Amino acid sequence: MAESNIYKQGTIIKAISGFYYVSDSGTVYECKARGNFRHSKISPIVGDRVRFNIIADEKGIIEEVLPRKNKLNRPIIANIDKIIIVSSYINPSPDLYLIDRLCAVSVYNGITPIIVFNKSDMGDFGEYERIYKKAGINTYVVSALDKASLIELKNEFCGCVCAMSGNSGVGKSSLLNALFDGFELKTGDVSTALGRGRHTTRHTELFENNMGGYVADTPGFSSFEQNDNLFDFKQNLANCFTDFLPYLNDCAYSSCTHTCEAGCGVLKALNDGLIEKTRHESFVALFNELKNVNSWQKKK
Repeated sequence: MAESNIYKQGTIIKAISGFYYVSDSGTVYECKARGNFRHSKISPIVGDRVRFNIIADEKGIIEEVLPRKNKLNRPIIANIDKIIIVSSYINPSPDLYLIDRLCAVSVYNGITPIIVFNKSDMGDFGEYERIYKKAGINTYVVSALDKASLIELKNEFCGCVCAMSGNSGVGKSSLLNALFDGFELKTGDVSTALGRGRHTTRHTELFENNMGGYVADTPGFSSFEQNDNLFDFKQNLANCFTDFLPYLNDCAYSSCTHTCEAGCGVLKALNDGLIEKTRHESFVALFNELKNVNSWQKKK
């Protein structure tokens, strides 16, 4: 089939069996990647912005993968702007260590973490909300049953690529249904395709919302497998706790781990009530989890 001289740019929203489905201005094109991608070790993935050549109605050839702002490996997805971390009051109750770990991984990858406590009708989230607002993280207490509570949260999805994360049962799909009119079938598909325990065998897909952006429902972000450079993540861990940043230069020693040392600016801020105890506990737990990662594990 003859190629044209019509070139467009779009976003890969789905990739299955060598076919890439590229969205541009509301039209989805079924594309193949040009053969030389294999030789350059470039593999287009969901979320990539690409340049493609139209060869027929709604069919094309991907010519170029545009530079990525980030890439996660589990699930494989690129160019995420925000991760919406969802917890609920019960079934299960909020896991602050998981939330803090997801926030740190997000910051390391240049992604903005947004925290959502769902099912506000079932309990008081006031203390959780206080902890994360104090840490400078956009935090929302909502109920999928109360659309008025979702107005401010909905603005977070405007014009960007968002990934939903959180344990099963926290109401991610219910939130998406409530946030976006006509989204129920799509979120049902997302929830089924990306269910807990099945994420290694399904395809990743972005769904267009009515706010000029895309959303993916993504359990599995609690794993460190999405980080290419665990050693680099370890070395920069304190910087990934953004509420620690004002105090990192106040330590007596440049090698301070911010876990137990005398003269540590972070520990002083903790003792002065400027940093929340749960946040520092999560940092120490992460530090201990990563402390045996060696420099030879750094990706070149």
